[in-house]
Amino acid sequence: MKTLFRTALLLVCGFPLFACTPHPASDAPYRIEEGTIVFAEPARAEGQCDVLQLRCDPIPVVRVAFIGLGMRGSTAVERFTQLDGVEIVALCDKVPAHVERAQRTLSVHGLPAAQEFTGADDWRRVCELEGVDLIYNCTDWQMHVPIALYAMERGKHVAVEVPAALTVADCWALVDAAERTRRHCMMLENCCYDFFEMTTLNMAREGLFGEIVHVEGAYIHDLRELQFDRRHGYVDMWRLEHNALHTGNPYPTHGLGPLCQLLDIHRGDRMERLVSLSSDQFGMSAYATAKYGAESAEAERPYALGDMNTTLIRTARGKSILIQHDITSPRPYNRLHTISGTKGFAQKYPIRSLAFDPDAHHRLSDEQLDQMLRRYEHPITREIGEKAREVGGHGGMDFIMDYRLVYCLRHGLPLDQDVYDAAEWSSLAELTEASVRNGSMPVAMPDFTRGAWRKVEGFSHAMAE
Repeated sequence: MKTLFRTALLLVCGFPLFACTPHPASDAPYRIEEGTIVFAEPARAEGQCDVLQLRCDPIPVVRVAFIGLGMRGSTAVERFTQLDGVEIVALCDKVPAHVERAQRTLSVHGLPAAQEFTGADDWRRVCELEGVDLIYNCTDWQMHVPIALYAMERGKHVAVEVPAALTVADCWALVDAAERTRRHCMMLENCCYDFFEMTTLNMAREGLFGEIVHVEGAYIHDLRELQFDRRHGYVDMWRLEHNALHTGNPYPTHGLGPLCQLLDIHRGDRMERLVSLSSDQFGMSAYATAKYGAESAEAERPYALGDMNTTLIRTARGKSILIQHDITSPRPYNRLHTISGTKGFAQKYPIRSLAFDPDAHHRLSDEQLDQMLRRYEHPITREIGEKAREVGGHGGMDFIMDYRLVYCLRHGLPLDQDVYDAAEWSSLAELTEASVRNGSMPVAMPDFTRGAWRKVEGFSHAMAE
């Protein structure tokens, strides 16, 4: 397998990758063994066990506290006002105006005002509240893990925005906290609930693609304006600050999440090995020069993040995954979502396409495509899709995500995304950076289930009887 990955990268790059084996820095969180980067996999603590298919007591009315009410959090509050069986009990943001905006949202929908928290460390007080079942964390990336850990240790279930963590060590911390406390920790990967993704998942379960062999996903989204907008962009320009320091793929989950569900990752298969390659950085410097001038601090500053990152992953069962990341190129939005199997093919971007044997050289006509999408619409989107489109949230997928989260909590069911999904998908941030910084060296992907990935056979959405 190592030879396969090295040969593939040699063909892509046109030069030998490992003529000299790099040595990690003394403080690197990994070691290099036989030309492969290996991160530590801590042993499970005594008395701790996995949380695969975790079921907790049903919660008839889910009491929710929102922490972080900026871009994502404010729209989440709006969506939750449209859900049955929830009570919004607390609103927390270090910007008082954000809390005031969320309170107005509650008022417009005839709901009582929630408790307000605006101190920089008030998120701790929110996690300590007695009357809270779920912490909904929409803060910046750096606060995802501290809040999630603190909340679980105080008996709260956690929903955390993407990516759930930025380092492998923090991914392990989330896993261990969930296992130790027996609390749910769900990453809010909304793209798993988009209509085409749900329909192709249903098609896969019906066997239309045969054995799925290769899949592709991406996050290709021109964010230059948002990254460099001090007034209306990311608070304190936190995303730009991160991208100035880190390379690889810092935001892999939108493309990867739906693919992992298709491939039953940690439900009969697992991601074993990756290699990652980044272009140099051109786009951010060019944009900064055009906006601020060639001699500005923004233009002269170095940015570590390459314009395009491409990552290849191989699974234990011999499947392959391609994941791309590009937030600086002037091009249309694209998540790829490509499925290639022994009987058929699907692709969402740039043009929705389906093709099947025996005429797979030609994609279905638009009329045939629409017929197939209606015929194989997923039962969940068939049930809630119309309301989801009305409420909105990235076309409705955000509402479906929230609906499923609340549904599972109210019925005491396993969540659609567990803590191992959060860790596996988010871990690519550091794993890809390690590969890129070591000449696209292969990386052994950690098994966050600690050997339990065969315990559940196949991904499915839990439903109440």
